[in-house]
Amino acid sequence: MSRTTRLSSSLLRAAAVTGVAALTLTACGSGSGSGSGSKSSGSGSVKVGLITKTDTNPFFVKMKEGAERAAKENGVQLSTAAGKFDGDNAGQVTAIENMVAAGVKGILITPSDSKAIVPAIQKARAKGVLVIALDTPTEPESAVDALFATDNLKAGQLIGEYAKAAMKGKKAKIAALDLAPGVSVGVQRHNGFLKGFGATDKDVVCAQDTGGDQAKGQTAMENCLQKAPGINVVYTINEPAALGAYTALKAKGREKDVLIVSVDGGCTGTRAVKDGKIAATSQQYPLKMAAEGVKAVVTYAKDGKKASGYTDTGVTLITDKAQDGVTSKDTGYGLENCWG
Repeated sequence: MSRTTRLSSSLLRAAAVTGVAALTLTACGSGSGSGSGSKSSGSGSVKVGLITKTDTNPFFVKMKEGAERAAKENGVQLSTAAGKFDGDNAGQVTAIENMVAAGVKGILITPSDSKAIVPAIQKARAKGVLVIALDTPTEPESAVDALFATDNLKAGQLIGEYAKAAMKGKKAKIAALDLAPGVSVGVQRHNGFLKGFGATDKDVVCAQDTGGDQAKGQTAMENCLQKAPGINVVYTINEPAALGAYTALKAKGREKDVLIVSVDGGCTGTRAVKDGKIAATSQQYPLKMAAEGVKAVVTYAKDGKKASGYTDTGVTLITDKAQDGVTSKDTGYGLENCWG
């Protein structure tokens, strides 16, 4: 938030840099929105940056809330940035540069392009900034100091195992509604699903990228139904894509005989599981990712100890139609722990 108290010239320059970052930073994710930024300040002078993929996806909204809450609890200043569209690596590079110039001690980032962002991260780390990836690992994962995320391979594997059990031996004709090229989280969830189902890409009769967007998910499902009308299992990268698929299937009168599984565990998606639109979803916990990230930067600022390696922030299969041999919790639990 802006301050109205008198500032020294150096602080004014820092504020100006942060203001530029707030206006220009962009990233990627489901949906779209204009770049935005804000600063939550505590009593201390430690600055933390958070760069999410968008400010419209409830997952990233909750992540920002988690970071803001942790920043307030720990008395640090938080600068945030979010972007306009899926895949805006250039915007994330600008965000990193501006936050480093503003004097942040650490940056939390959900990479838009896991590989292309690496050079900018390396430059920030070379200047002593702690960089932690949230939700989406970089490629290589060692490009950042630490990763706080869902085990996305496991998240995909859980819904794959569930779908396999739910099919009860019936031959599957699988459609995969994926994310976008170059995003490791999408690859991991896709591969995890296939592993859990005991399938390979050869068993996928139609694959389409959706950007995790509901409208694009609907279009992708419509295209797949034209290509392979007998589809009976739909894997989706996230719940907006799943709801788009459901809309397309319902328009064809197929919503009752096609199994849809997904990943995220947002409140809208969890209600869709409860309503029978989605059979099961793997729930992840963005608030925890961000809160733990802020705490790690605070620790680094206080004693120089850097977070390192991978911290699994958890995943739970949510469904009201449990299958033998697949551990899950019902939508009552899911709604108590959802986000958005």
